[in-house]
Amino acid sequence: MDRPRILFAGTPTFAVPALSALIAADWPVVAVYTQPDRPAGRGRKITPGPVKQTALDADIPVFQPTTLKRPEALEQLETLAPDLMVVAAYGLILPPAVLDCPRLGCINIHASLLPRWRGAAPIQRAIAAGDEQTGISLMQMEIGLDTGPVYATQRTRIGPRETGGSLHDRLAAIGAKLLLDSLPAICEGVLTPEPQDPERATYASKLEKQESTIDWQRSAIEIDRQIRAFDPWPVAQTRYNDETLRIWEACPLDDASGNHADEARPGTVLSSSAEGIDVATGDGKLRIQRLQAPGKRPISAADFAHARQVDGTVFV
Repeated sequence: MDRPRILFAGTPTFAVPALSALIAADWPVVAVYTQPDRPAGRGRKITPGPVKQTALDADIPVFQPTTLKRPEALEQLETLAPDLMVVAAYGLILPPAVLDCPRLGCINIHASLLPRWRGAAPIQRAIAAGDEQTGISLMQMEIGLDTGPVYATQRTRIGPRETGGSLHDRLAAIGAKLLLDSLPAICEGVLTPEPQDPERATYASKLEKQESTIDWQRSAIEIDRQIRAFDPWPVAQTRYNDETLRIWEACPLDDASGNHADEARPGTVLSSSAEGIDVATGDGKLRIQRLQAPGKRPISAADFAHARQVDGTVFV
């Protein structure tokens, strides 16, 4: 079998392992599509994205249209004559004409077990919801939002202390392997995609910065999930006096150590120690272990409490 001409579309670090795997396995990647360069870092310098840099390092042509809906974008695609498009966190909508352009269609590497968590933020929503497992779905793209039939899935357990960042990296690697394992059968037409059950669909809406504020009326378990899900972005936060503190690490506690969390106003600092800062919540206690004050580096909660009188204060 002649290997198909592949057009790869992706932008952030999640897509890099898949592109790198295709290159390493000598699949013919004829071009890479990625979003336009954007300012990055403290200096806001225009910087190429991770996928673009990977493509340039491999001498693969890079295209960065702002939209694929214009006729010239489709003409450019047709000139490349791809047999297959592989998409991973590209970030632009693929109109019907683009979806129909490759002979073998467009395949998406999606970071959930579809139909659960269709949409933009499946990794974070899975952690925040307390899911025990998630995975990768290799899906034939269609016009709907992550509604296409699924070629293959790979499950993985969500660890009890898993963060959005650590799960992101694991799923990116799992997606790359699943892609390489499935591509030959897809290209030969011997792997048939299975339709999704729309009755089981849930949606992972895009993360918004305002979601990062901790509601101390929620349970310690729910707040812990929020903190882990929102690491490394947008990072859970709370107000202490006139400061906004970013909370990087915490864990829910059982009631064995006392402190009468059920009697305290949610958000009240019950105690501080070398282990961290214990805070009352709507249900149970949360121990903050690592946090960050404005303009400072993240430090242990114990070090923060040592420099301030936090016991009895209220986080809001």
